[in-house]
Amino acid sequence: MTDVSPLFQSLTLGKLTLPNRIVMAPLTRNRAAAGNVPGPLAPLYYAQRASVGLIISEATQISPLGQGYIATPGIHSAEQVVGWRRVTNAVHAAGGRMFAQLWHVGRISHSSLLPDEQPPVAPSAIRAASKTFTAQGFVDVSEPRALTLEEIAQVVADYRRAAANAIDAGFDGVEVHAANGYLIDQFLRDSSNHRHDAYGGSIENRTQFLFEVVQAVAAEIGAERVGVRFSPVSEFNDVRDSQPQALFERAVERMDALHIAYVHVIEGQTGGDRDTSFDYAALRRRFDGVWMLNNGYDGNGAAQAVGAGRADLIAIGRPLIANPDYVERLRRKAPLNALDAATLYGGDARGYTDYLALA
Repeated sequence: MTDVSPLFQSLTLGKLTLPNRIVMAPLTRNRAAAGNVPGPLAPLYYAQRASVGLIISEATQISPLGQGYIATPGIHSAEQVVGWRRVTNAVHAAGGRMFAQLWHVGRISHSSLLPDEQPPVAPSAIRAASKTFTAQGFVDVSEPRALTLEEIAQVVADYRRAAANAIDAGFDGVEVHAANGYLIDQFLRDSSNHRHDAYGGSIENRTQFLFEVVQAVAAEIGAERVGVRFSPVSEFNDVRDSQPQALFERAVERMDALHIAYVHVIEGQTGGDRDTSFDYAALRRRFDGVWMLNNGYDGNGAAQAVGAGRADLIAIGRPLIANPDYVERLRRKAPLNALDAATLYGGDARGYTDYLALA
């Protein structure tokens, strides 16, 4: 078995000291309560996993128009802030550290989920060949409308306010979700962005919305408290680009100019094949901060990536759902619990807070 000791080295992330290199990836669980407030079991769920170096919350919408799936939490109302404070208090009491993932789904939504059943918003009025989860189950996403320049400025302001709310709720920082075909990723890709203004056309223009969002968030809470997530080659939610290497090299350069804490990269297809011809090392050379990798890593693969210097941190998803004490299991080289895939989305304690830890 691979030596997993590289995973147990500490790391400085902004003003935080992480005790290990394992990160809990953002994991949508569709268990928010009325008003999209984190559910009553969320404090226990996250506290159970506080032994990781850093927890990144499930994707959390920055505004009512940013919601794309039923029962996902927000961070735009006072009640949501109170709900998240219960979570962060529990995580901190258990010795953990936690960032909020800030999310706007853009066109990956359905009118039934949005205020006054209005259409979703997007960089361009191009419907995605994708589905979302509503009260009626999985349905095709709705036809979106293109954001105006004034509305783009408002969305940037919504991100800024959500970041401030996250700090008020006790989070140690935020991750801006710019991956997986959601709003910022829609602006980045030439398949979903057909604009002819300052936010469309060239790579420089298509990275402008990303830059403005992260700049605003960093100005609000401090760059050392900010990370960004990318998925350069993933076609999840019907996005693709004709020049992904050049696009994401420039996107990372613009993040480096803002001196944010970390970049979080999904290698390959989201939830799928990690092997591609994409040059991730070229991205890393353009960023001076902490580098986080994600997609299907087990303990051995994570240790190899950190030990070889390909990554500073590895984000782990489904194994951490089934194994709240994942870090200790790695340390002891203990077997892992099996995941109950039927309980991933929605439901109660089953498959959420009832997975057993080691004796």
